[in-house]
Amino acid sequence: MLSSNLTVGENGHLYFGGQDTVELAKQYGTPLYVMDEIRIRENMRMYLRAFEEHFGEGSRPLYASKANSFKRMYEIAKEEGMGIDVVSSGEIYTAIRAGFPLENAYFHSNNKTDWDIAYAIDNGIGYFVVDNREEVDAINAIAGKKDKKQPILLRLTPGVDPHTYEAVSTGKVDSKFGTSIETGQALEMVRHTLSLPNLELKGFHCHVGSQVFGEDIYERASEIMLDFMALCRKEFGVELEQLDMGGGYGVRYMDDDDHVDIPAAIGRVAAHMKACCEKLGMALPKIFMEPGRSIAADAGLTLYSVGTIKKITGYKNYVSVDGGMTDNPRYALYGSKYTVYHANRPLDEKNLVADVVGRCCESGDMVQPNVALPEPVRGEIIAVCTTGAYNYSMASNYNRVARPAMVMVTPETSYVTIRRESLEDLVRNDV
Repeated sequence: MLSSNLTVGENGHLYFGGQDTVELAKQYGTPLYVMDEIRIRENMRMYLRAFEEHFGEGSRPLYASKANSFKRMYEIAKEEGMGIDVVSSGEIYTAIRAGFPLENAYFHSNNKTDWDIAYAIDNGIGYFVVDNREEVDAINAIAGKKDKKQPILLRLTPGVDPHTYEAVSTGKVDSKFGTSIETGQALEMVRHTLSLPNLELKGFHCHVGSQVFGEDIYERASEIMLDFMALCRKEFGVELEQLDMGGGYGVRYMDDDDHVDIPAAIGRVAAHMKACCEKLGMALPKIFMEPGRSIAADAGLTLYSVGTIKKITGYKNYVSVDGGMTDNPRYALYGSKYTVYHANRPLDEKNLVADVVGRCCESGDMVQPNVALPEPVRGEIIAVCTTGAYNYSMASNYNRVARPAMVMVTPETSYVTIRRESLEDLVRNDV
């Protein structure tokens, strides 16, 4: 099995998080997002322990909400002592409804509107992560009208290319995100920010990308960022206390994907940063990272019911399911790979190679091509693994398809955490 929370029961069915996936499909219907609560907590605790051990008091991981944002996720983050990063007023509102303390939230986005800024300040956002000068000025002006001094971090681009898929690589100079160190614009941004009366500059943020496996990506980026912090100390006489390195350790989608020992990787980054600080004659700042995928991805699974099986003699085969690009657009966007199991009979002979495709009126509606499976029949269940990140959060109503329900499982129980959309939901905002 791809992950330790996947097993095969005595009845021959695929189990996930201790629950029979075929029975889950029968009870809750399909398509169905399934989230393993124990794995979510384990992944969060792994980061929390590593940060405590290697970075010490004041440093901590922040859950990257965009990976999977719903109320129960924020409740678990609060219970486990995680901070969060948010990228929209919608994510802020969801966190508020879950009772998450917003003083532990960092608000990202390269283009926050004035309404977003005011909404976040009114609700006690802890920190803005600021991308550009226009936003610095807007936050200063809005905070001033509210008689508040707002803590912020400046998002900088260190110019490090992590060699990931370009759409998820955000640390390069020519990115829409952040202000470049290399061009000198970052230093001018710091100078300007320090002159504004309603902002409190706490430190810097960078983000080299998502799905990073490279051993030295964060070491190289941290060295550039710490050098820049030392330069700011020299130029402006400021000792900035926070450095947020973003997130993005890779996860395994297929058996042949690399495995990242995340605690060991964090230990290496911490050792490198401490050595850099000693060389620069400065104290190690409070360090933050923003794991999202590596917390949510392998805690998720999607279940589909098989519909039609089409065999084109001499060409190829298709297995159609009752979901697709509406609940997981990542293959259409990135060509993302996924491990697919026949949930009813995962150990049977894999006697059919087929493209597993969705139900949408779209040629690109592909779940995964060239999948070897025990030949399914109509109504049996297909399971797609590692769908806990960037599946529900990117889902749509294309073709006017309702979004699936989500259930949370533990070995003892299962419960609905997001209701299935109804046909009425699809027209709720029509006038």
